[in-house]
Formats: sequence, C-alpha cells, structure tokens
Amino acid sequence: MQIDNILFAFGVTLFAGLATGIGSIMAFFSKKFNPKFLSAALGFSAGVMIYVSLIEIFVKAKDSLSHIYGDKTGYIYTTIAFFCGIAVIAIIDKLVPSYENPHEIKNISCETDLIADDKSVYGRDDKKLLRMGIFSALAIGIHNFPEGLATFVAALQDPALGISIAVAIAIHNIPEGIAVSVPIYYATRSRRKAFTFSFLSGLAEPVGALAGFFLLRTILNDSAFGLIFASVAGIMVYISLDELLPTAEEYGEHHIAITGLISGMLVMAVSLVMFK
Repeated sequence: MQIDNILFAFGVTLFAGLATGIGSIMAFFSKKFNPKFLSAALGFSAGVMIYVSLIEIFVKAKDSLSHIYGDKTGYIYTTIAFFCGIAVIAIIDKLVPSYENPHEIKNISCETDLIADDKSVYGRDDKKLLRMGIFSALAIGIHNFPEGLATFVAALQDPALGISIAVAIAIHNIPEGIAVSVPIYYATRSRRKAFTFSFLSGLAEPVGALAGFFLLRTILNDSAFGLIFASVAGIMVYISLDELLPTAEEYGEHHIAITGLISGMLVMAVSLVMFK
C-alpha cells in the first residue's frame, strides 16, 4: 500500500469532515438562509450516496468476495456485511439521545436568521443552549467516526469513488455544522467558540479514518476490503434514508428533495460511465 494513496485518502476524508466549518460560516455570514437550496443539496447528496452504494460499492464488494469464496458464498458474505454496516450506524444513532442527535436538526432557517440580530437571542437559557451545542458536537463526532472510515476506505480502494463520497458527505456535514455553532453562539455570543466546536466535531472523520486504518491495516487484504466495502455501502444507505432525505424534505418541498435525489444519481451515473 503506497504512502501517496494513504495520504490522498486521508486528505479527502479531512475535506469531508471539515465541511462542518462551512456550516458555521454560512450561519454567521449569510444574511438570509436558503432552505430550498439546502434541501436540493441534501437530496443531491443522498442520491449520490445511494446510487454509488448500491450500483458501485456493493457490486465491487460482491465481486471481490465472490472471487475468494465463490459466487454464492461471496454474495452471502456481502449481504451480511451490508446489513452489519446498517446495524452499526443504527446502533450508534440509537445510543445518542434524540435531543442532541444531529439527525434531528430543527429550524435551522429560523436560527440562522436570528444570528444576524443579536437582540433576538437575549432571554434564552444560555446554559441549556451551551449544553445543546456541546452535546451536538459530541454526537456529530460519534456519527462521523464510521463516516470517516467509509470515506477513507473508499478513497484507498478507488480514488475517483472516494472523491464522490467525500463530496456527498461534505454536503451533509454542512447543516450539522450549523446545528453545533448556532446554539453555542447564542449561549456565549462568541463566533470563535462556536466555530471552534463545529470545526472540532468535523475532525472526528479523519480521526475515525486513522483509527480504523491502524486497527485494520494488518488485515487489509482482498477479503477484508470486500467486507468493509459492503459495510460502507450499508452505512451510506442508512445515512441517506435516515438523515439526508428526511432533513431535505424538512427544509424544502418534497419535489425539491426528490429532484435533488435524482440529480445526484444522474450525476453519479454519468461520472462513473465517463471515468470507467
């Protein structure tokens, strides 16, 4: 395994994770939040992740495992690993209290508008808001660990695929960054503290990538890659269906989210055809 490939995979994972900082910047410097644009972007991200998971990643995992174990056994292992990936991220999601769960982001459009008017935030419970922001950062960090590993492994195996996944995850990290920075800003009146917590929550993705790599580096053979790849597909499908699409529909109309979803699938399909 070449060091250049490892550095590239780490770089795209870092890019995806630090998109939480973009969310903070949007919250602080956008005079008017555009929920319809975010709805379309989140739908697009979901489309990319669902398409690439089921059409590309799952198939690559099945081919790899079928080559080692035979067609039927390889397919069985791929399917089990796929649902194991879903189970892992679902358990993580379940263990995070719903109040602090970044998958339950609410009223971002209203909150970002209030940032422009500091007078609107007085009278709120600062301690409660600070707790909400800090726990949101911790919760997002927990969720970002498996996402970081997913992006890292995909980029390590296929650089073009890794870039596509990194962009999709970066888009979905933007509202998470807003969810962290807004309550902390309300509580502390400090943009620096709000941005710092948001930025640190995004660092969990490259940390997750490194932790996963060092734990798995001794077993990263074709069989392990196949199992991990199938698990990655499951993780990404769960994130898309549990987080991205519901959040996209919350911020915009149903058809905006679905148009974004189909557009993401189409762009991913065209890019895969062009770069084959």
